[in-house]
Amino acid sequence: MSRDHESKECRCGRGVSRRGFIASMGVGAVAVGASNRLLAASGEAGAAEVTKPGQWVRVTLNVNGRKHTLLVEPRWTLLHVLREEIGLTGSKAGCERGECGACTVLMDGVPRYACMTLAVEAEGMEIVTVEGLMKGEELGEVQQAFLDEDAFQCGYCTPGQIMAVEGLLRSNPRPSLQEIQRGTSGNLCRCGAYAHIFKAADRAAKLKSGKGGES
Repeated sequence: MSRDHESKECRCGRGVSRRGFIASMGVGAVAVGASNRLLAASGEAGAAEVTKPGQWVRVTLNVNGRKHTLLVEPRWTLLHVLREEIGLTGSKAGCERGECGACTVLMDGVPRYACMTLAVEAEGMEIVTVEGLMKGEELGEVQQAFLDEDAFQCGYCTPGQIMAVEGLLRSNPRPSLQEIQRGTSGNLCRCGAYAHIFKAADRAAKLKSGKGGES
């Protein structure tokens, strides 16, 4: 390409000449290099420490009254550790993005989504899964109430529903229907067994209060 043709291409306004493009890229590279040098010179004193990929962290989790000391990756969720490392598979992996509630556990008595909680966050907290409600070989009151009221169909969401009700009754032993509906609103049942779930929650409240679940 002749120099005359290249200069005409520049003046016509239809685009950037090859020479202009190369010049602009050179300026951009210099600017990026300068900014990187400034960041390096600052030492990034205020930056948080970054965990390297594959690095292991030792945690001690208190689950159902037993302590488990494990090496975990910082990115692992509590749900993953409960199911795959400790072997408690009652908490279910559903949506794994905090929408369905199938993974609900209690942490210090409060219902939490295990799929949205990192295992390292749970250290020092009292964790209760659906297995932890058993009294030896006997069902806990909420579990028994779900059985009595036929509060499930496929059963996949049931562990999370039970833990949501357990958490509700620990904070409010005699909830109204509206409070039960609010307390379980974070748990989805694709089978649509909500009416039975609400009845089970009411029955569980009566069982816990020693009334035997009478209507």
